[in-house]
Amino acid sequence: MFSSLRLAVTTLVSVLFVSSVFGLPLAPRDQLCNGHSELCSRKYGNVTFLGAHDSFAVSGNPLALARTQEVDVNTQLLSGVRALQLQGHKNGDDIHFCHTSCMLFDGGKAADYLHQVKLFLDSHPNEVLTLIIANPEVIPVKEWATLFNSTGLGEIAYNPPQPIMTREDWPTLGEMISSSKRVVIFIDKGAEVRTDEASQFVLPHFQMMWEDKYDPTDPKFPCKVDRSAGPLAPNQQLNLINHNLNTNIFPIGAGVLIPDRLDSPRTNSVQDIEMHSDHCAPLANYQRPNFVLLDFVTTGSGPAAVDALNGFA
Repeated sequence: MFSSLRLAVTTLVSVLFVSSVFGLPLAPRDQLCNGHSELCSRKYGNVTFLGAHDSFAVSGNPLALARTQEVDVNTQLLSGVRALQLQGHKNGDDIHFCHTSCMLFDGGKAADYLHQVKLFLDSHPNEVLTLIIANPEVIPVKEWATLFNSTGLGEIAYNPPQPIMTREDWPTLGEMISSSKRVVIFIDKGAEVRTDEASQFVLPHFQMMWEDKYDPTDPKFPCKVDRSAGPLAPNQQLNLINHNLNTNIFPIGAGVLIPDRLDSPRTNSVQDIEMHSDHCAPLANYQRPNFVLLDFVTTGSGPAAVDALNGFA
């Protein structure tokens, strides 16, 4: 037994010596990208990511009607979320993440939230993450870039080689991870013209991505291009499905919509998410959505549904 072990060790040492001397490539260990080795060679624009809608609006209190999530951002990320949707508002001198307004639901300082995200990424170096930010007050992009740089996210943010990227222009997840540029930051207002070089990694959302109906109330999730901007056609853009069902608690006039927690296990099922994806597929040249945005993301089967959309059993 010992002679066999000695022979195996000698053989391994010989292979390493020959490889190092003659420059022969050593077989790399299997790399995982967002949990799957198969995704390392797949382009960012051809991957489906699990997303958390208003991921900062966290409360375990069922009477907090404006909440959209029940667990904090670190738990969301640990559960498989790889796209975080956020909404920025000024609260004094600071940017806060708030739902509609900071009086309705204040998720706290954006810097505190983003520090948690950076800590997760530091301890999970093989993950690509997307931030999708609503900017209703049109806070200047330069101010956003300063915030991202102060939290360390700017250093690992992906800066595309051209102003507008088609779905096929993106690098693979493996390339993004190898280059340490593995955070993609989209913002819906204010980044259409980026003249400040230091802010180039803050990308114009609707010029590169379309969404279907916002605040959906129909559990059948019919699909149409609801929010988008030129110059790309929808089948050239990334796309996001708002798979976060709302219920109307005051159906008079415009009504009052709140996230539908009671139906969330069914809404977040594999069957319902795949149904929604199928409805949108003709608009995206029959490609799967890039982002599936859920409320109460740890209920139902969101990670399994996204695995299925990515082609994994």
